[in-house]
Amino acid sequence: MVSKNPQKSREREARRSSSSRPEGETPELDIRIVDVTRVAKVIQGGRRFAFRALIVVGDNNGRVGVGLGKARAVQDAIRKATERARASMQRVEIIGTTIPHEVIQKYGSARVMLKPASPGTGVIAGGGVRAVLEAAGVKDVLTKSLGSPSKLNTTFATFEGLCSLKNINEEAKRRGKSVAEIQPFWRRGNVSNDN
Repeated sequence: MVSKNPQKSREREARRSSSSRPEGETPELDIRIVDVTRVAKVIQGGRRFAFRALIVVGDNNGRVGVGLGKARAVQDAIRKATERARASMQRVEIIGTTIPHEVIQKYGSARVMLKPASPGTGVIAGGGVRAVLEAAGVKDVLTKSLGSPSKLNTTFATFEGLCSLKNINEEAKRRGKSVAEIQPFWRRGNVSNDN
């Protein structure tokens, strides 16, 4: 429906955009809805239906969180999941545009392999894995889902895999090697620290 008074519609739009971010709030986070599913609890006399939402929140600069929320209404489930994702945000190790080393992470019956890739490769992933990696700010990575194709388990496996990544400087010190020796081959000539 087109508004008859363009002045009122402009004022309404201005109010909506100004109310979307309160004073003093941090810059906007990248919020991605991975999955919204209807779930049922069997009770005496039938089933009680609710909704389950899986949300990924990140700042596209090395911080990411995953949240799960359940409620009788979709919007309430999304709100709960977003709050939990913001509360669970973790810093992840990123070197340039990729991850520092290969990792295979298991969560439930899902296994996810994350492998560093040379610049320009892009995010070779799908579903929840892509959402977590892009929200974290990873731009070049190869992935493979090795176990269950469950969106819930692969998303949490990717999140835990990113959280388990080691800092390249600390790992070099632990192994007694230089940073250049343990970097991926395409970064060996480029020894600067991108922390």
